[in-house]
Amino acid sequence: MGGASGGPTGGGGTGPGAGPEAGPGSGGGTGQGAPARQDGSAGPGVSAGPGGPSRPGAPSRTATATGGPPRGGSVARALGGARSPVDLTPADLEKRRGVRRMKSFALGLLLFVAVVYALATWLEHRGAGAWTGYVAAAAEAGMVGALADWFAVTALFRHPLGLPIPHTAIIPQKKDQLGAALGGFVGENFLSGDVVRDRLRGIGIGHRLGEWLAEPAHADRVTAEAATALRGALTVLRDSDVQAVVGEAITRRAKNAEVAPSLGRLLERLVADGGHRKLVDLVCVHAHDWLVTHRDSVMDAVQGGAPGWTPRFVDKRIGERVYKELLRFVTEMRDMPDHPARGAVDRFLADFAGDLQADGPTRARVERLKNDILGRAEVQDLIATVWGTVRGMMVAAAEDERSELRLRARTALLSLGGRLSADDRLRAKVDGWVEGAAVYVVSTYRTEITSLITDTVAGWDAEHTSRKIEANIGRDLQFIRINGTVVGSLAGLVIYTVSHALGA
Repeated sequence: MGGASGGPTGGGGTGPGAGPEAGPGSGGGTGQGAPARQDGSAGPGVSAGPGGPSRPGAPSRTATATGGPPRGGSVARALGGARSPVDLTPADLEKRRGVRRMKSFALGLLLFVAVVYALATWLEHRGAGAWTGYVAAAAEAGMVGALADWFAVTALFRHPLGLPIPHTAIIPQKKDQLGAALGGFVGENFLSGDVVRDRLRGIGIGHRLGEWLAEPAHADRVTAEAATALRGALTVLRDSDVQAVVGEAITRRAKNAEVAPSLGRLLERLVADGGHRKLVDLVCVHAHDWLVTHRDSVMDAVQGGAPGWTPRFVDKRIGERVYKELLRFVTEMRDMPDHPARGAVDRFLADFAGDLQADGPTRARVERLKNDILGRAEVQDLIATVWGTVRGMMVAAAEDERSELRLRARTALLSLGGRLSADDRLRAKVDGWVEGAAVYVVSTYRTEITSLITDTVAGWDAEHTSRKIEANIGRDLQFIRINGTVVGSLAGLVIYTVSHALGA
């Protein structure tokens, strides 16, 4: 079949004077005899498309109407992106090489019968004998069969010889109709309620599910998958909605409860246990680091507050002295756990903890401060972020194989598997639920499911789709050409023999 990819042997080349599609004798050359380069690219003046070179000066068949880049998989390859669904894979390229080999064989067979016909006719005219008529008739019919089948196979993928003959290039022109027909076939024969219900009833989902869940390894797998699903569900929830609910609940609870005594008791325990010392250590370390890296800022602050009549060198000396004393004080407080300043902080915090619990004015001021703080938008946003913390805890518990959540879920799944295996009524309920749900889905969303097929096929590039289909079935189609040549020769021989016998 010379036209299945532009030519039997050339992988898409066109013969001299031929249209975009090669005839049966086009071979692998380029238009007007321009030779192909060793690297497979087209010769000078030849524009090569994905299917092979075209005539000199002719635009690539994959170019857009405005001279844009190739469509479909060619664009993905040019941009280094992902391969499109109809782009040619390495396996497809290997199949195309097989198709070209079969085209070469089919073309060779056509040329063979053509040579046989020419020799037999020449010998018949030279009086070589009656046998030449039989040979010429067989060879002639073989040529007719080969050409007819070449035309038929080529017409599936493109216009033979580039001529817009009606009912040719069937796959590129009817791609969308074929996709719609395939979607309709799947919808009618696979997505009907009766088919789905009968199939599920024959499977026995409840019994199989019970036996499967009763295996500890399977229960572990389901637990792991459920953890992944939980994480996905938590990401699907709108944070703004959840945060609004959490913020409102926390704010209402905080306003109704007096927080000063609780804060006082908490602070008292922290001071008694020395828990606040880590915070003091952190403040001292950061204060020391800040002083080290911001010496100029301290100097500028001291000199900026000096009287205008003092000399600059005096201001500088004072600033250096103040800076050194500050750095020394912070360094000592950082490095000395028993520093007097640390003791003063401990006493202040202990006294403040007692005031929070027993001093009425202090508690009233704390309540007013609490209400003011809760009324600020920033605090509301902070409260709303509690959802993020809760979600993180839930995700962590779901992902930890030894968490209480995972262990309880695993135990429940093993129990469910045992009950499904032993309880006929429970199995019947599960089977009914599964069947009803499946029938509802296929009945309600049949159009959406089949549209996945039709829309996907419709989105494929026609030329790339044709080329991919040809790569997968083109080799078998070449046997049609070969069989056409052989069967045509035999039929021609039989017809000539019968006609000759009747005529005699």
